[in-house]
Amino acid sequence: MNDVLRIEGIAKTYNPGTPGAVPVLRDLDLTVARGEVVALVAPSGAGKSTLLHIAGLLDTPDAGRVLLSGRDMTGLADRPRTEARRRELGFVYQFHHLLPEFTALENVVLPQLADGVSERAARDRARGLLDRVGLAARARHRPAALSGGEQQRVAFCRALANEPALLLADEPTGNLDPATSDRVFEVLMALVRDTGLSALIATHNMDLAGRMDRVVRLDKVAGGADPASGSRT
Repeated sequence: MNDVLRIEGIAKTYNPGTPGAVPVLRDLDLTVARGEVVALVAPSGAGKSTLLHIAGLLDTPDAGRVLLSGRDMTGLADRPRTEARRRELGFVYQFHHLLPEFTALENVVLPQLADGVSERAARDRARGLLDRVGLAARARHRPAALSGGEQQRVAFCRALANEPALLLADEPTGNLDPATSDRVFEVLMALVRDTGLSALIATHNMDLAGRMDRVVRLDKVAGGADPASGSRT
């Protein structure tokens, strides 16, 4: 099985069966191969975040299937879905969402402890990740003492802490100025390439999208979205 993520025939409508029903996704297919970095590009309201939430097992589709590493996630109970999210997936958002009362190191340690890793091993891995993104000297700083770019780099490390198979990122540099965005994106790509990780990265920045392996576009049509179409760059 060469696909880390396979989405088949996904459909999603909010408020179904009501006058306010909003079709967001319909009959959507998408794959992300092992080691592949895919850019997800869509206009506002086309269902980009909904697709990421479904791929990340944070939302359920009305129809279709989501497979992670060949395993069908459809219909799983809450506990195995939570375990799959923790072990198979890493998440990065536009805002870093770091825990403000903890240091950079502790923010990267915590998800590992939740997965049963010993504190010593978790701290060793956290230090290694922070060193790889140039933040070894900032490991004991809390988020408020870090710049926006540094905070997002810590968020990248946290997302990779449990060695996921797939990284899902929603506008990971969208809250940064252009120069910082470019530098932070290069750090993210280096992390992904070095670890052999697969990634689905939503972005409005076509320059950044063009640096990935493939671009998938969602087009908003009549209140919903067309099936995803992709082109290799």
